[in-house]
Amino acid sequence: MDKGYENNRARMAGTIVGDVRLDHTLYGEAFYSMQLSIPRLSGVMDVLPLIVPGRLFNQLPQEGDLIEIEGQVRSYNKRIAEGSRLMVTLFARSFLMQAPETFEPRNEVMLCGYLCKPANFRTTPFSREIADLLLAVNRSYHKSDYLPCIAWGRNARFTRSLSVGERICLTGRLQSRAYQKCYEDGTVDERTTYEVSCSSLELMS
Repeated sequence: MDKGYENNRARMAGTIVGDVRLDHTLYGEAFYSMQLSIPRLSGVMDVLPLIVPGRLFNQLPQEGDLIEIEGQVRSYNKRIAEGSRLMVTLFARSFLMQAPETFEPRNEVMLCGYLCKPANFRTTPFSREIADLLLAVNRSYHKSDYLPCIAWGRNARFTRSLSVGERICLTGRLQSRAYQKCYEDGTVDERTTYEVSCSSLELMS
């Protein structure tokens, strides 16, 4: 297991939704993009962007197929009209088709990385305590993924004691969340963001 994979592991099982498309080609290998739908216990569906290397495919999955992946949560900056935007995706390192009679949804993420900026702690109008974090997670070949995370309750309160640069390990799930981007001219853009919702959070020495 490489060091980058020790810092960043995701295990997901869900349903392919929408089209499977060629995303890009790198060093002669094709990479395919698709979306993976995973239900939460509440019944809400997380629809997550997924990249699968062509070497993993004996046959491309189609909409409605059940799959399980082992991989990583990764990020990159995408150029848009107003500058750049941090994009978060799942990257599959291994891939299995699943049969309906044995399929169980799964959404598990483990990250170890460094706090990039002070946690943004706040309390909602309904008295829920929330904290937003940005974690830099080292990858192989001297690369890093910058991953937004969200903590709740006791975990959120714990983040107030953290300093920039401290190493943190967490477990949780990757979730999708819709929000509205409002502009000065009054127009509103409907967007989706992706973040790791923490179930446990630990400061590493």
